[in-house]
Amino acid sequence: MTDARRVVVKVGSSSLTTAAGGLDADRVDALVDVLAKYQDKEVVLVSSGAIAAGLAPLGLDRRPRDLARQQAAASVGQGLLVARYTASFARYGRRVGQVLLTSDDTSRRAHYRNACRTLDQLLAMGAVPIVNENDTVATDEIRFGDNDRLAALVAHLVRADLLVLLSDVDGLYDGDPATPGTSRIAEVSGPKDLEGISIGSAGRAGVGTGGMVTKVEAARIAAAAGIPVVLTSAVHAAEALAGGPTGTHFLRTGRRSADRLLWLAHASTPRGALVLDDGAVRAVVERRSSLLPAGIASVEGEFAAGDPVELRDVTGRAVARGVVNFDAREIPRLMGRSTRDLARELGPAYEREVVHRDDLVVLHH
Repeated sequence: MTDARRVVVKVGSSSLTTAAGGLDADRVDALVDVLAKYQDKEVVLVSSGAIAAGLAPLGLDRRPRDLARQQAAASVGQGLLVARYTASFARYGRRVGQVLLTSDDTSRRAHYRNACRTLDQLLAMGAVPIVNENDTVATDEIRFGDNDRLAALVAHLVRADLLVLLSDVDGLYDGDPATPGTSRIAEVSGPKDLEGISIGSAGRAGVGTGGMVTKVEAARIAAAAGIPVVLTSAVHAAEALAGGPTGTHFLRTGRRSADRLLWLAHASTPRGALVLDDGAVRAVVERRSSLLPAGIASVEGEFAAGDPVELRDVTGRAVARGVVNFDAREIPRLMGRSTRDLARELGPAYEREVVHRDDLVVLHH
Protein backbone atom coordinates (compact mmCIF):
# COMPACT_ATOMS: atom_id res chain seq x y z
CA MET A 1 0.00 0.00 0.00
CA THR A 2 2.79 2.41 0.84
CA ASP A 3 4.35 1.73 -2.58
CA ALA A 4 1.11 2.48 -4.48
CA ARG A 5 1.73 5.34 -6.91
CA ARG A 6 -1.79 5.68 -8.30
CA VAL A 7 -4.69 5.29 -5.88
CA VAL A 8 -8.46 5.40 -6.36
CA VAL A 9 -10.31 6.52 -3.22
CA LYS A 10 -14.08 6.13 -3.02
CA VAL A 11 -16.07 7.98 -0.37
CA GLY A 12 -19.78 7.49 0.37
CA SER A 13 -22.53 10.03 0.94
CA SER A 14 -22.77 9.25 4.64
CA SER A 15 -19.13 10.30 5.14
CA LEU A 16 -19.64 13.74 3.55
CA THR A 17 -23.09 14.93 4.52
CA THR A 18 -25.14 15.75 7.59
CA ALA A 19 -27.98 13.48 8.65
CA ALA A 20 -30.45 16.16 7.53
CA GLY A 21 -28.95 16.32 4.04
CA GLY A 22 -26.46 18.89 2.85
CA LEU A 23 -22.69 18.85 2.71
CA ASP A 24 -20.67 18.84 5.90
CA ALA A 25 -17.78 21.20 5.03
CA ASP A 26 -15.69 19.98 7.97
CA ARG A 27 -15.93 16.37 6.81
CA VAL A 28 -14.98 17.29 3.24
CA ASP A 29 -12.02 19.33 4.50
CA ALA A 30 -10.87 16.47 6.76
CA LEU A 31 -10.84 14.06 3.81
CA VAL A 32 -9.02 16.54 1.57
CA ASP A 33 -6.45 17.15 4.33
CA VAL A 34 -5.56 13.47 4.09
CA LEU A 35 -5.57 13.18 0.28
CA ALA A 36 -3.63 16.39 -0.39
CA LYS A 37 -0.85 15.31 1.97
CA TYR A 38 0.30 12.59 -0.44
CA GLN A 39 2.18 14.63 -3.04
CA ASP A 40 3.99 11.47 -4.21
CA LYS A 41 0.73 9.70 -5.15
CA GLU A 42 -1.71 10.28 -8.00
CA VAL A 43 -5.19 10.25 -6.47
CA VAL A 44 -8.51 9.74 -8.24
CA LEU A 45 -11.47 10.47 -5.96
CA VAL A 46 -14.77 8.70 -6.66
CA SER A 47 -17.23 10.71 -4.60
CA SER A 48 -20.87 10.12 -3.84
CA GLY A 49 -22.91 12.87 -2.25
CA ALA A 50 -24.50 14.82 -5.11
CA ILE A 51 -28.08 13.74 -4.39
CA ALA A 52 -27.59 14.03 -0.62
CA ALA A 53 -26.05 17.51 -1.02
CA GLY A 54 -29.05 18.66 -3.05
CA LEU A 55 -31.73 17.59 -0.55
CA ALA A 56 -31.64 20.52 1.87
CA PRO A 57 -31.35 23.28 -0.79
CA LEU A 58 -34.47 21.86 -2.50
CA GLY A 59 -36.39 21.54 0.76
CA LEU A 60 -36.39 17.73 0.72
CA ASP A 61 -36.15 16.04 4.11
CA ARG A 62 -35.13 12.64 2.76
CA ARG A 63 -33.75 11.02 -0.39
CA PRO A 64 -36.63 10.86 -2.91
CA ARG A 65 -37.62 7.51 -4.35
CA ASP A 66 -38.61 8.69 -7.82
CA LEU A 67 -35.91 9.09 -10.48
CA ALA A 68 -36.96 12.61 -11.60
CA ARG A 69 -36.53 14.16 -8.14
CA GLN A 70 -33.31 12.23 -7.56
CA GLN A 71 -31.99 13.72 -10.80
CA ALA A 72 -33.10 17.22 -9.75
CA ALA A 73 -31.35 16.83 -6.38
CA ALA A 74 -28.22 15.56 -8.14
CA SER A 75 -28.27 18.54 -10.50
CA VAL A 76 -28.27 20.99 -7.58
CA GLY A 77 -25.99 18.92 -5.37
CA GLN A 78 -23.29 18.07 -7.92
CA GLY A 79 -22.37 21.73 -8.35
CA LEU A 80 -22.21 22.22 -4.58
CA LEU A 81 -20.12 19.07 -4.18
CA VAL A 82 -17.49 20.02 -6.76
CA ALA A 83 -17.41 23.64 -5.55
CA ARG A 84 -16.68 22.37 -2.04
CA TYR A 85 -13.89 20.07 -3.27
CA THR A 86 -12.48 22.87 -5.46
CA ALA A 87 -12.27 25.24 -2.49
CA SER A 88 -10.91 22.59 -0.17
CA PHE A 89 -8.13 21.35 -2.48
CA ALA A 90 -7.26 24.99 -3.34
CA ARG A 91 -5.98 25.35 0.22
CA TYR A 92 -3.12 23.10 -0.91
CA GLY A 93 -2.71 24.67 -4.35
CA ARG A 94 -4.32 21.64 -6.01
CA ARG A 95 -6.82 21.75 -8.88
CA VAL A 96 -9.72 19.36 -9.35
CA GLY A 97 -11.50 18.16 -12.48
CA GLN A 98 -15.08 16.87 -12.60
CA VAL A 99 -15.67 13.59 -14.45
CA LEU A 100 -19.28 12.36 -14.63
CA LEU A 101 -19.87 8.86 -15.97
CA THR A 102 -22.78 6.58 -16.79
CA SER A 103 -22.38 2.85 -17.27
CA ASP A 104 -22.62 3.48 -21.03
CA ASP A 105 -19.29 5.30 -20.74
CA THR A 106 -17.57 2.16 -19.51
CA SER A 107 -19.55 -0.39 -21.51
CA ARG A 108 -19.16 1.21 -24.94
CA ARG A 109 -15.59 0.86 -26.11
CA ALA A 110 -15.23 4.32 -27.73
CA HIS A 111 -16.62 6.02 -24.60
CA TYR A 112 -14.38 3.85 -22.42
CA ARG A 113 -11.25 4.97 -24.28
CA ASN A 114 -12.33 8.62 -24.07
CA ALA A 115 -12.88 8.37 -20.31
CA CYS A 116 -9.48 6.73 -19.95
CA ARG A 117 -7.74 9.51 -21.90
CA THR A 118 -9.48 12.26 -19.91
CA LEU A 119 -8.52 10.76 -16.55
CA ASP A 120 -4.92 10.14 -17.66
CA GLN A 121 -4.60 13.73 -18.89
CA LEU A 122 -6.00 15.20 -15.67
CA LEU A 123 -3.51 13.19 -13.63
CA ALA A 124 -0.63 14.13 -15.96
CA MET A 125 -1.49 17.82 -15.43
CA GLY A 126 -1.49 17.45 -11.65
CA ALA A 127 -5.26 17.72 -11.16
CA VAL A 128 -7.36 15.48 -8.90
CA PRO A 129 -10.21 13.88 -10.88
CA ILE A 130 -13.48 13.92 -8.92
CA VAL A 131 -15.54 11.09 -10.43
CA ASN A 132 -19.24 10.50 -9.83
CA GLU A 133 -22.07 8.76 -11.58
CA ASN A 134 -23.88 11.22 -13.83
CA ASP A 135 -27.08 11.05 -11.77
CA THR A 136 -28.69 13.98 -13.58
CA VAL A 137 -29.08 12.00 -16.82
CA ALA A 138 -28.63 8.36 -15.82
CA THR A 139 -31.79 6.30 -16.24
CA ASP A 140 -32.46 2.99 -14.51
CA GLU A 141 -31.14 1.22 -17.61
CA ILE A 142 -27.75 3.00 -17.61
CA ARG A 143 -27.05 3.34 -13.89
CA PHE A 144 -24.16 1.75 -12.03
CA GLY A 145 -26.54 1.70 -9.07
CA ASP A 146 -23.82 2.53 -6.60
CA ASN A 147 -20.44 4.22 -6.69
CA ASP A 148 -18.65 1.23 -5.18
CA ARG A 149 -18.83 -0.71 -8.45
CA LEU A 150 -18.00 2.48 -10.36
CA ALA A 151 -14.88 2.88 -8.20
CA ALA A 152 -13.73 -0.68 -8.98
CA LEU A 153 -14.14 -0.06 -12.71
CA VAL A 154 -12.40 3.33 -12.51
CA ALA A 155 -9.51 1.68 -10.62
CA HIS A 156 -9.11 -0.70 -13.54
CA LEU A 157 -9.62 2.09 -16.06
CA VAL A 158 -6.73 4.18 -14.67
CA ARG A 159 -4.55 1.12 -13.91
CA ALA A 160 -4.53 1.93 -10.18
CA ASP A 161 -2.17 0.25 -7.73
CA LEU A 162 -4.70 0.41 -4.90
CA LEU A 163 -8.43 0.97 -4.30
CA VAL A 164 -9.54 2.43 -0.95
CA LEU A 165 -13.27 2.20 -0.16
CA LEU A 166 -14.31 4.60 2.62
CA SER A 167 -17.66 4.42 4.42
CA ASP A 168 -19.06 4.83 7.92
CA VAL A 169 -17.93 1.34 9.02
CA ASP A 170 -14.26 0.57 9.73
CA GLY A 171 -14.16 -2.71 7.81
CA LEU A 172 -15.94 -5.98 7.15
CA TYR A 173 -17.16 -7.80 10.26
CA ASP A 174 -18.14 -11.44 10.76
CA GLY A 175 -21.62 -10.25 11.82
CA ASP A 176 -23.48 -7.05 12.62
CA PRO A 177 -20.79 -4.63 13.94
CA ALA A 178 -23.31 -3.34 16.51
CA THR A 179 -23.66 -6.81 18.06
CA PRO A 180 -21.26 -7.67 20.91
CA GLY A 181 -18.86 -10.48 20.11
CA THR A 182 -18.43 -9.75 16.40
CA SER A 183 -14.96 -9.01 15.13
CA ARG A 184 -13.40 -7.23 12.17
CA ILE A 185 -11.97 -9.39 9.40
CA ALA A 186 -8.46 -8.04 8.78
CA GLU A 187 -7.75 -9.83 5.51
CA VAL A 188 -9.66 -11.52 2.69
CA SER A 189 -7.48 -13.63 0.42
CA GLY A 190 -10.31 -15.04 -1.70
CA PRO A 191 -14.03 -15.88 -1.90
CA LYS A 192 -13.66 -18.76 0.58
CA ASP A 193 -12.82 -16.28 3.34
CA LEU A 194 -16.31 -14.80 2.93
CA GLU A 195 -18.25 -18.08 3.17
CA GLY A 196 -20.72 -18.12 6.02
CA ILE A 197 -20.46 -14.39 6.71
CA SER A 198 -23.71 -12.42 6.82
CA ILE A 199 -23.15 -9.12 5.02
CA GLY A 200 -25.61 -6.30 5.77
CA SER A 201 -27.09 -4.34 2.89
CA ALA A 202 -28.04 -0.90 4.21
CA GLY A 203 -25.96 2.00 5.40
CA ARG A 204 -26.81 3.53 8.78
CA ALA A 205 -27.13 7.14 7.61
CA GLY A 206 -29.86 6.50 5.05
CA VAL A 207 -28.54 8.95 2.44
CA GLY A 208 -26.56 6.49 0.30
CA THR A 209 -27.58 3.64 -1.99
CA GLY A 210 -24.87 1.14 -1.17
CA GLY A 211 -24.08 -0.88 1.89
CA MET A 212 -21.58 -3.57 2.79
CA VAL A 213 -22.85 -5.89 0.04
CA THR A 214 -21.93 -3.43 -2.73
CA LYS A 215 -18.55 -2.68 -1.12
CA VAL A 216 -17.59 -6.35 -0.88
CA GLU A 217 -18.73 -6.93 -4.47
CA ALA A 218 -16.65 -3.94 -5.63
CA ALA A 219 -13.66 -5.23 -3.69
CA ARG A 220 -14.02 -8.63 -5.36
CA ILE A 221 -14.20 -7.05 -8.83
CA ALA A 222 -11.04 -5.01 -8.22
CA ALA A 223 -9.14 -7.85 -6.53
CA ALA A 224 -9.98 -10.18 -9.42
CA ALA A 225 -8.54 -7.54 -11.78
CA GLY A 226 -5.25 -7.52 -9.86
CA ILE A 227 -5.90 -4.45 -7.68
CA PRO A 228 -5.65 -4.77 -3.87
CA VAL A 229 -8.41 -3.10 -1.86
CA VAL A 230 -8.67 -1.58 1.61
CA LEU A 231 -12.18 -1.20 3.04
CA THR A 232 -12.38 1.10 6.07
CA SER A 233 -14.11 4.17 7.47
CA ALA A 234 -13.45 7.73 6.33
CA VAL A 235 -11.97 8.64 9.71
CA HIS A 236 -9.24 6.05 9.11
CA ALA A 237 -8.38 7.26 5.59
CA ALA A 238 -4.92 8.51 6.60
CA GLU A 239 -4.08 5.19 8.22
CA ALA A 240 -5.27 3.25 5.16
CA LEU A 241 -3.15 5.31 2.75
CA ALA A 242 -0.13 5.03 5.03
CA GLY A 243 -0.38 1.23 5.03
CA GLY A 244 -1.53 1.05 8.66
CA PRO A 245 -3.42 -1.89 10.22
CA THR A 246 -6.91 -0.60 9.58
CA GLY A 247 -10.03 -1.95 7.92
CA THR A 248 -10.24 -5.07 5.78
CA HIS A 249 -7.54 -5.74 3.20
CA PHE A 250 -8.65 -7.66 0.09
CA LEU A 251 -5.66 -9.32 -1.56
CA ARG A 252 -5.35 -9.66 -5.33
CA THR A 253 -7.09 -12.79 -6.56
CA GLY A 254 -6.40 -12.39 -10.27
CA ARG A 255 -4.27 -10.62 -12.82
CA ARG A 256 -5.05 -7.49 -14.73
CA SER A 257 -7.30 -8.48 -17.64
CA ALA A 258 -7.93 -6.78 -20.94
CA ASP A 259 -9.95 -3.62 -20.35
CA ARG A 260 -12.84 -4.71 -22.51
CA LEU A 261 -13.27 -7.99 -20.62
CA LEU A 262 -13.73 -6.22 -17.30
CA TRP A 263 -16.35 -3.85 -18.68
CA LEU A 264 -17.96 -6.76 -20.49
CA ALA A 265 -18.33 -8.69 -17.22
CA HIS A 266 -19.30 -5.87 -14.87
CA ALA A 267 -20.36 -2.73 -16.74
CA SER A 268 -22.02 -3.78 -19.96
CA THR A 269 -25.78 -4.08 -20.36
CA PRO A 270 -26.65 -7.09 -22.55
CA ARG A 271 -28.85 -6.06 -25.48
CA GLY A 272 -30.12 -9.59 -25.99
CA ALA A 273 -29.24 -13.24 -25.49
CA LEU A 274 -28.12 -16.35 -27.36
CA VAL A 275 -29.24 -19.72 -25.99
CA LEU A 276 -26.58 -22.42 -26.50
CA ASP A 277 -26.86 -26.17 -26.70
CA ASP A 278 -24.96 -28.26 -24.14
CA GLY A 279 -21.97 -28.82 -26.42
CA ALA A 280 -21.55 -25.11 -27.07
CA VAL A 281 -21.80 -24.35 -23.34
CA ARG A 282 -18.97 -26.80 -22.64
CA ALA A 283 -16.87 -25.35 -25.47
CA VAL A 284 -17.33 -21.76 -24.26
CA VAL A 285 -17.09 -22.35 -20.49
CA GLU A 286 -14.60 -25.22 -20.18
CA ARG A 287 -12.43 -24.87 -23.30
CA ARG A 288 -12.81 -21.07 -23.60
CA SER A 289 -13.58 -21.50 -27.30
CA SER A 290 -15.32 -19.05 -29.61
CA LEU A 291 -19.07 -19.44 -30.12
CA LEU A 292 -19.87 -20.86 -33.55
CA PRO A 293 -23.29 -20.77 -35.28
CA ALA A 294 -23.66 -24.55 -34.95
CA GLY A 295 -24.03 -24.31 -31.16
CA ILE A 296 -26.83 -21.73 -31.03
CA ALA A 297 -30.31 -23.00 -30.17
CA SER A 298 -32.26 -19.72 -30.16
CA VAL A 299 -31.99 -15.91 -30.15
CA GLU A 300 -33.66 -13.42 -27.79
CA GLY A 301 -33.97 -9.65 -28.10
CA GLU A 302 -33.02 -7.05 -30.70
CA PHE A 303 -29.33 -6.26 -31.03
CA ALA A 304 -26.79 -5.19 -33.64
CA ALA A 305 -23.33 -6.46 -34.51
CA GLY A 306 -20.91 -5.09 -31.90
CA ASP A 307 -23.43 -5.15 -29.02
CA PRO A 308 -22.85 -7.09 -25.80
CA VAL A 309 -25.10 -10.14 -25.44
CA GLU A 310 -25.63 -12.78 -22.78
CA LEU A 311 -24.87 -16.42 -23.54
CA ARG A 312 -27.26 -18.78 -21.74
CA ASP A 313 -27.65 -22.51 -21.37
CA VAL A 314 -30.94 -24.24 -22.20
CA THR A 315 -32.21 -23.68 -18.62
CA GLY A 316 -31.84 -19.92 -19.05
CA ARG A 317 -28.78 -19.54 -16.79
CA ALA A 318 -26.27 -16.93 -18.00
CA VAL A 319 -22.89 -18.64 -18.49
CA ALA A 320 -20.98 -15.96 -20.39
CA ARG A 321 -21.17 -12.54 -21.97
CA GLY A 322 -19.70 -11.48 -25.30
CA VAL A 323 -19.62 -9.00 -28.15
CA VAL A 324 -21.65 -10.41 -31.03
CA ASN A 325 -20.52 -10.25 -34.68
CA PHE A 326 -23.98 -10.41 -36.29
CA ASP A 327 -27.33 -8.62 -35.97
CA ALA A 328 -30.11 -10.49 -34.15
CA ARG A 329 -32.15 -10.81 -37.38
CA GLU A 330 -29.25 -12.52 -39.18
CA ILE A 331 -28.64 -15.25 -36.64
CA PRO A 332 -31.72 -17.50 -37.12
CA ARG A 333 -30.58 -18.55 -40.60
CA LEU A 334 -27.07 -19.32 -39.24
CA MET A 335 -28.11 -21.45 -36.27
CA GLY A 336 -27.07 -25.08 -36.22
CA ARG A 337 -24.93 -24.80 -39.36
CA SER A 338 -21.17 -25.02 -39.92
CA THR A 339 -19.20 -21.93 -40.90
CA ARG A 340 -17.95 -23.77 -44.01
CA ASP A 341 -21.50 -24.37 -45.25
CA LEU A 342 -22.47 -20.77 -44.52
CA ALA A 343 -19.44 -19.40 -46.36
CA ARG A 344 -20.24 -21.57 -49.39
CA GLU A 345 -23.87 -20.43 -49.47
CA LEU A 346 -23.70 -16.83 -48.23
CA GLY A 347 -20.12 -15.73 -48.88
CA PRO A 348 -16.79 -15.52 -47.02
CA ALA A 349 -18.10 -12.90 -44.53
CA TYR A 350 -20.08 -15.71 -42.87
CA GLU A 351 -17.09 -17.97 -42.24
CA ARG A 352 -16.51 -16.56 -38.77
CA GLU A 353 -17.50 -16.88 -35.15
CA VAL A 354 -20.73 -15.43 -33.79
CA VAL A 355 -18.74 -14.40 -30.69
CA HIS A 356 -14.93 -14.55 -30.81
CA ARG A 357 -13.20 -15.93 -27.72
CA ASP A 358 -11.19 -12.68 -27.37
CA ASP A 359 -14.49 -10.80 -26.97
CA LEU A 360 -16.02 -13.24 -24.52
CA VAL A 361 -15.93 -13.51 -20.73
CA VAL A 362 -17.18 -16.49 -18.73
CA LEU A 363 -19.40 -15.54 -15.80
CA HIS A 364 -18.51 -17.23 -12.51
CA HIS A 365 -21.38 -18.38 -10.33
